[in-house]
Amino acid sequence: VQLQASGGGLVQAGGSLRLSCTASGRTLNGYGTGWFRQAPGKEREFVAATSRNGGSTWYADSVKGRFTVSRDNAKNTVYLQMNSLKPEDTADYYCAAGRVILSTVRDYKAYDYWGQGTQVTVSS
Repeated sequence: VQLQASGGGLVQAGGSLRLSCTASGRTLNGYGTGWFRQAPGKEREFVAATSRNGGSTWYADSVKGRFTVSRDNAKNTVYLQMNSLKPEDTADYYCAAGRVILSTVRDYKAYDYWGQGTQVTVSS
C-alpha cells in the first residue's frame, strides 16, 4: 500500500485545515488507519485513528473535540479535519495504515504503511 498525504500548510491560530491521505496499490478496506505527528525535536505522537469501516475512532486528548478523523473506502482516502488549530499543533503529519488491533491503535509501531508526511504550521 502506498499512501500519499496532502493538505498541510500555514494557518493562523483558530483556523482550520483538512488533511487527506489517499492509498494506491491496494484497497484500504482491510486496514485500520491512523494519523500521527512529529514536531521538531520531539517524538512521533498519536493524533487520531479509525477502524477499517470507519465505525470506531480514537483521538489523543490534546486534539479531542477539535479534530475529526474519517474515511471514504470507496475513494480509498482517509481525512483529518482540524479545527481551532493552535500553535502547538505545528508538526509534520503522517498517515498510516495497518492491521492494527484495539490495544495498539495509538502505537505507531503497529502500523505497516506510512505516507510521506505533510507539514502543518500554525502561527500565533
